[in-house]
Amino acid sequence: MRSRNPAAEVEGSATGYLDFARHDQTKMRTAVALGSNMRDRLENLRAARNAISDLPDVKPPITSSPVYETEPVGCEPGVKKFLNAVVEFDFEDDPTCLLERFIEIEEALGRKRDHAKNAPRTIDIDLLYCGDQQINQQRLQLPHPRTHLREFVLRPLADINPDLILPGQKKTIRELLGEVEQPGEVIQFAEGW
Repeated sequence: MRSRNPAAEVEGSATGYLDFARHDQTKMRTAVALGSNMRDRLENLRAARNAISDLPDVKPPITSSPVYETEPVGCEPGVKKFLNAVVEFDFEDDPTCLLERFIEIEEALGRKRDHAKNAPRTIDIDLLYCGDQQINQQRLQLPHPRTHLREFVLRPLADINPDLILPGQKKTIRELLGEVEQPGEVIQFAEGW
């Protein structure tokens, strides 16, 4: 897919271009997946959502899915279950800047950057999509490359935007959710959080 901004085209992705953030300050509907399996998991999700809502380029409407409790995927045996949710909002800047803010929020909430892959964590904030942006960089891929494979992301996302078709996909979130096969249950934990 070619960028709408020819000055932002950079060769190198699978399609031949990386689509960087628009510079016209267009609001983009954006979503993040939140996950926690340490300490007070629900409070960790609330703290992350509040910190994200307070970012200057995050604009209403801000929509939160219900919280789901899920089995850990790819983690060591005996790891505590995760709480997961999706938060969607309007955003008006470069997604790479947003990623940096998310890292700061994770660290402020106690996440260590030097942890093993799939280790327990106080908070995990994954940028799922930012408008129709398609980015393929080492630090940032949009849309998130595993969204369509994860029931713990698709189920809460389907609660708030079931008819969304992610860039590069042909099916709605609802259709992807109907096809995903993930071990373990995804159970609603809290609706108004």
